[in-house]
Amino acid sequence: MANKLDSFFSALSDPTRRAVVEHLIHGPATVSTLHGAHDMALPTFLRHLKVLEDSGLVTSSKTGRVRTVEMQPDALRTGAEWLDAHRTMWEGRMARLSRLATQMERTRS
Repeated sequence: MANKLDSFFSALSDPTRRAVVEHLIHGPATVSTLHGAHDMALPTFLRHLKVLEDSGLVTSSKTGRVRTVEMQPDALRTGAEWLDAHRTMWEGRMARLSRLATQMERTRS
């Protein structure tokens, strides 16, 4: 699980890759369409797609000369579940801290 999370967060650590994921949330797109939104050489852009594919966030398929890239929602769930677990933990800690601060304020008054 840790390796999967590392790969997930590493892939999303780059703004270009996050932009690609944002685009793909609306549906599959060709590499040329995705690349058109970015001011970089195609080989550089393809390396970004490879990172996303290696992390499991996207898959690609080729029909003739056209490569289409598609999101893999299960990969997003992995990160979302981890974030939710930690959010729940921190919300609980903050609620306990708030109650303690309120108690301390009451005893001070």
